[in-house]
Parts: sequence; C-alpha cells; structure tokens
Amino acid sequence: MHGPASPGWLLVAVCAVTGAYCVLRMRSTVAEQRRTAGDEALMGFGMAAMAVPATVFTPPPWTWPVYAVVFGLAGLRALWVVRASAHHAHHAVGALAMVYMAVAMTVSAGQGHAHGGGSAGLPLVTGAFLLYFTGYVLASGIRLLPVAGVAAASAGPAGWGDRPELARACRLSMGIAMVAMLMPM
Repeated sequence: MHGPASPGWLLVAVCAVTGAYCVLRMRSTVAEQRRTAGDEALMGFGMAAMAVPATVFTPPPWTWPVYAVVFGLAGLRALWVVRASAHHAHHAVGALAMVYMAVAMTVSAGQGHAHGGGSAGLPLVTGAFLLYFTGYVLASGIRLLPVAGVAAASAGPAGWGDRPELARACRLSMGIAMVAMLMPM
C-alpha cells in the first residue's frame, strides 16, 4: 500500500507493537480501559496487516471487502458505545477511515492495481481524514507534554494496563500511522 518496503515494514512494526501493547492493556482492572484497549488493539493489528508491503505479500482480492466489513462492524460498535465515552467517537472515525481505505483497495484491486497505493480514494474524503488525523496527532502530542507541578498521585506502581502516558503514546503512534497510510491515497 505504501510503495517502498522499508517505510512499509516500519509502519507494520509500529502498528503491531502498538496492537500488542493494547492487548496487554486489556488486563486492566477498569472495564472502560479494557474495552478501549480492545478497540485499539483491533485497529493496531488491522493497520499492521494492511501496511504489509506489496513487494512481500499481495493479499487475495477478497481480503479488502473482509477488512471493510470487520472495520464497519467495529465502527458501528464504537458509535453504539460513544454514549458511555466520547473517546469512542475517535474509534468510529478510525474505523471509518479503515473502511474507506479497504474500499479504495477493493476498487484498485478490481482495476488490477491491488495493494499498489495511489489515487484509489476520493481526494475530498482523503483530505478530510488527513485533516482529522493530523489534528488528532497534534492534540495527542500536546497531551504527552509534561505539566509542571502535576505529580502522579498513585498508591503504588501502575500495572501495564493502567499507564495513561503509554496509552496516549500508543494513540499518538496509531494516529501518525493513519496519516502515513492515508497519504498515498
């Protein structure tokens, strides 16, 4: 999907590691954190699979409609859960972006350009997603900056599932990866 193999493999690695960490976060004692981590793990692993360079593996044509269905269902679930947490609205947008890329790849596969990147998507929709995710990346990066005078008030060391700074870093990584995946569209 992204042309040269080296950037593609870097994208695969970042998304897969992020997905793996999100699986670890699913061990949290807080139900909402587990649910959010599960959504983010699906997104991370899905993005990793979608970013595998075409020079290594060209998926069969039926793969892209399967991606569209899986992420369409994930987006519907996120919209259903948005009542409990506004963060799930971001999950819905991310799932919609994945559906958009999968449909674009389905169209390009039908034209003989499977997994080849470039002009399969609609420029206006791609631009809207790029604006959203660029804004999300900038906002996420700002949230990672340390705030003077704020001390971590925890009773003890946090477990892997309860480290908000690591969760924010993962979200930032996936936002950057989404921008990288949308650029060639």
